[in-house]
Amino acid sequence: MNTDATILIIEDSPEDYEACVAALTEDSNIANPIVWCETGDEALDYLRKQGKFSGADHDLPGVILLDLNLPGLDGRDVLAMLKNDPVTRRLPIVVMTSSNDQADIDRCYDAGANSYVVKPVNLDGFLAAIARLRDYWFKIVVLPRPE
Repeated sequence: MNTDATILIIEDSPEDYEACVAALTEDSNIANPIVWCETGDEALDYLRKQGKFSGADHDLPGVILLDLNLPGLDGRDVLAMLKNDPVTRRLPIVVMTSSNDQADIDRCYDAGANSYVVKPVNLDGFLAAIARLRDYWFKIVVLPRPE
């Protein structure tokens, strides 16, 4: 992965965010910048450089880790909006959620999600799932360069 490419984590749980960062960076050579947005609305503002990010000088992320159950604008809506926008539609989006509902899985893939990961309920399982995700998305897959 391009080490300049930002990893955007859209997650409302501080505990899940911290665990995700630990799993991404622990025992790996991943040094990519990580940006955290706690809501879908905040993430859209970040990506569009509006609101509190107005005038910000940052590229689009190399990959987005997206929780589905967000306060305000739901992750399902964020996914659909990003995949329908010509500027963001090619961004890899990995859905990370506690939902193993087949309807959610189908809807996310139909909307253009690149991967769907069910978060295990225990911390060790969660860390292992993120480590596998890290190994796949950041060591195998070639991501687009930031614009």
